[in-house]
Amino acid sequence: MRFYADENFPLASVLRLRELGHDVVTVYEDGRANKAFEDAKVLDRALELDRAVLTINRIDFRRLHDRRPEHAGIVICTFDGDFVGQAEGIDAACGGYGDIRGRLLRVYSPS
Repeated sequence: MRFYADENFPLASVLRLRELGHDVVTVYEDGRANKAFEDAKVLDRALELDRAVLTINRIDFRRLHDRRPEHAGIVICTFDGDFVGQAEGIDAACGGYGDIRGRLLRVYSPS
């Protein structure tokens, strides 16, 4: 799957997702970190790149999904210190879909 990880998404989870075969670009790698890149612009950029957003900013991205369901997908997660487990949960949640365009997937830590 092709993902666009927002600025606060854990790098260790990004690295594990890559090991699992996912194509992940971070906001930092895209040259947009530390520039007050608003959530709506993250969603716009992800759509432009044809990538689903990865975020732990659940509330704001859930609202964006409700207002703008025409996106390449959004995966919202709770913060999970088990970054490997978090990545594997994302992998499992997305595994049932060939395409998550327009979908909001929730991956919550098992606490």
